[in-house]
Amino acid sequence: MKTRKVAIITGASKGLGKALTLAFAKKGFDLGICSREKSGLEKVLKQAESLGANVVSVQADASKPADVDRFISVIESSFGRIDVVINNASTFGPGPTLLGDYPSDQFEEVIRKNTSIPFLVTKRALPGMLVRQKGSIINVTSEVGKVGIEGWGAYSVSKFGVEGLTAIWADELKDTGVTINLVDPGEMNTRMHDIAIPDCDYELAVPEDVVDAFLYLASSEAEHINGQRFEAQSFEKGGSRK
Repeated sequence: MKTRKVAIITGASKGLGKALTLAFAKKGFDLGICSREKSGLEKVLKQAESLGANVVSVQADASKPADVDRFISVIESSFGRIDVVINNASTFGPGPTLLGDYPSDQFEEVIRKNTSIPFLVTKRALPGMLVRQKGSIINVTSEVGKVGIEGWGAYSVSKFGVEGLTAIWADELKDTGVTINLVDPGEMNTRMHDIAIPDCDYELAVPEDVVDAFLYLASSEAEHINGQRFEAQSFEKGGSRK
C-alpha cells in the first residue's frame, strides 16, 4: 500500500489556503491545517474529509512561536512526519496607503507577521525533514515581493523579506534532500485582494485556478528543484520558473 504524503497548510480557513487544502485532499494527501479562524477552519476540515482525506486542524496563530510548536507537534504526533510545508498565512494591513502615511505600529505588525510565519513554521518542521533527508517547503509570495508598487506598503516590504528568506534557506539546504521554493499565485478574487484594491475593475483568477504549481512542487517530480520562483497563473508542468 502506497504511503500517503503529509502536507501542512497555514491560513487554511479561506481563500488560497482553503483551495490548496481541497486540492491536496483530492490528490490523496494527509493534511494538517491551521488558521486563527475556528469556524472557517472547521468547515474546510469537513470539506476535505468529504473528499477522503485524513485531516487534523488546529486553531493557531502561525506568527506566534508557541502556537507553531503546538501545531507542528500535533501534526507530527498524528501522522508521524511532515513531507510538505505550505507557508500561506499572511496579513495585508490597512488598505492602499502611501509609506509616508503608514501607521508605524501597523507597519511593524505586518512585517513581523508576514516574515515570522514562514520562518517559524519552517524552522519547526525542518528538523524532521532533515532527518529523513526529504521534504518540500513552499512559500507564498507576490508580484509586489519583487517590484515596488505604490500603495502596497508593509505587505510589499514583507514579501521582499519572504523572497530573501527563501533564497537564504535554499542555499543553506542545498544537498540535504530538502527543498524550498516560492510560488506567486498572482492577483486572485479573495478578501485580501478586496482590501488591497477595493475598487478593482478587472477580472481576477479564483484560488482554485492556481493550485497546480503547488501540487507540482509537492510531487516527486520536483524533488530536484530548489530556490526557484514560480508564477502560478502561467505555470506549466516542469517549467515556467521566474
